[in-house]
Amino acid sequence: MKPIAPGTAGRYEITPDAAHTAAAIGNHGVEVVGTPFLIGWLEVASHNAILPSCEPGEATVGTRVEVDHLGPAFPGRPVVAEARVVAVDGRKVQFEVSASQDGRVVMSGRHGRAIVHLDRFLKKLAPPSSPSSAPGV
Repeated sequence: MKPIAPGTAGRYEITPDAAHTAAAIGNHGVEVVGTPFLIGWLEVASHNAILPSCEPGEATVGTRVEVDHLGPAFPGRPVVAEARVVAVDGRKVQFEVSASQDGRVVMSGRHGRAIVHLDRFLKKLAPPSSPSSAPGV
């Protein structure tokens, strides 16, 4: 992992469509961008900020999300997600994050990510080896 300076920033911009609405994921009649999508875009902005600090074989993973959904975002109009590094503790990175549309902040808060060694991280997720099924065992 390369050093990460506080203040390092990342951004992600997307124009949401009907598939990104709360209605599309089961909240019928709520034709505004769903909270899970906004959170995901904040994660992408945070990831984009620190990806250049990853060495080969490293990746970033989310560790914490603490946000306030402040107002609606509408399909068909760009949403800009921004993240700024506020603290670094070893491989753990904390961000201030916000998402805006048409100059209005629609979500803001804090997000945590960690830089992991991908092979070690994925080994932790592997199911344990099954016991031998040889006859007589």
